[in-house]
Amino acid sequence: MVVFAAVTGAIVGLAVRLFEYVVLEVAYERLLHQELWMIALAPVGGLLLSALILRWVGGGVSSATTDEYLRAYHDPDYHLRIRPTIARIAASITTLGSGGSLGLEGPSIYGGASLGASIQARLPKRFRGTDHRTLLVAGAAAGVAAIFKAPATGAIFALEVPFRDELGRRVLLPALVASASGYLTFVALSDTAPIFRVVDQQLFTIRDLFGALLIGIMCALGARAFAKLMRIAKGFSLRALPVRFVLSSVALVGLFVLSRGLTGENLTIGTGYEVITGWLSDPDLALWLIVTVFVMRCLASAFTMAGGGVGGVFIPLVVGGAFVGRAVGEVVNPDRYTLYTLLGIAAFLGSGYRVPLAAIMFVAETTGSPNFVVPALFAAVAAELVMGEQSITAFQRSPSDD
Repeated sequence: MVVFAAVTGAIVGLAVRLFEYVVLEVAYERLLHQELWMIALAPVGGLLLSALILRWVGGGVSSATTDEYLRAYHDPDYHLRIRPTIARIAASITTLGSGGSLGLEGPSIYGGASLGASIQARLPKRFRGTDHRTLLVAGAAAGVAAIFKAPATGAIFALEVPFRDELGRRVLLPALVASASGYLTFVALSDTAPIFRVVDQQLFTIRDLFGALLIGIMCALGARAFAKLMRIAKGFSLRALPVRFVLSSVALVGLFVLSRGLTGENLTIGTGYEVITGWLSDPDLALWLIVTVFVMRCLASAFTMAGGGVGGVFIPLVVGGAFVGRAVGEVVNPDRYTLYTLLGIAAFLGSGYRVPLAAIMFVAETTGSPNFVVPALFAAVAAELVMGEQSITAFQRSPSDD
């Protein structure tokens, strides 16, 4: 099974690289060079195309991605079938390629898990192993590892996200192997540069540890509100197409216009990578503007989900955490805003998905900056305590339930 996990990881890494190329380099990059009115309306068109794909290609399947992985993980009788997989991946390309403010990791996790489960189901019985989840988890781990160029994060997230407060250890070795092979395949076709490379390597002080505790509390409160907002959006996405499409379209266009008016930039569309590496790196941002754009980004993600868009909520949590961390940094220690931005990412992501270990590893791998790890532990623990039993996904279980 370890050998099959390595093969699965390589196949998933290749598929994820193709997916990223189509979404970001073919569709989204071209969109950014169009007229402003086309950029504003593109997410609306993406939602409509996604809804049609899910209905006519997928037979009316939902827009869920990571939740589907969790369902298959906990229920051995629930299978990730080919037709819904094709429909969701195609719909995610139209959603994300047109500027939908969700993440590429959701389709990558779901697609990787589907590939892994499909491979395991077709193996001779003596090679299938004793756990139906072996290649399911391996494929999901490879999907995360590839899309973020973060192999350790891929393995930890795939094992940590099914449960609250526990790590699924029974398929640890296949997950590690698949993450490594998926990462190597992906970077062989792209590059090894971290997606959020940090040049300013700031060391922490005792004062920053207290700041980290405050970030943890604020991020948990923000993540609780965002998780509730996204659950409402997921429920609204099941309503009749005309109702959800009209409401989401008006809201998304309005948020885009407001963003342009306040900042002169397109901050409510796309995955949000540019927001973290570009706009938030400006040392002269006003606190009220940071908070305002944070709310706008959260609403943009929620209305994209409510409109039936297909994508992940991992990156929206990352972007939300960057805003909260930067805002707290403006109050506690404005000169160290980079460090506080990273702490916010770890705390918001860790509490939102209940994956503190994966969140800390994610920031370390995607920034190439390990200096934040100790204060991030303080922030993650504080956030985990304040978060309580809340989670952004309803399919996560407590250890006693499995």
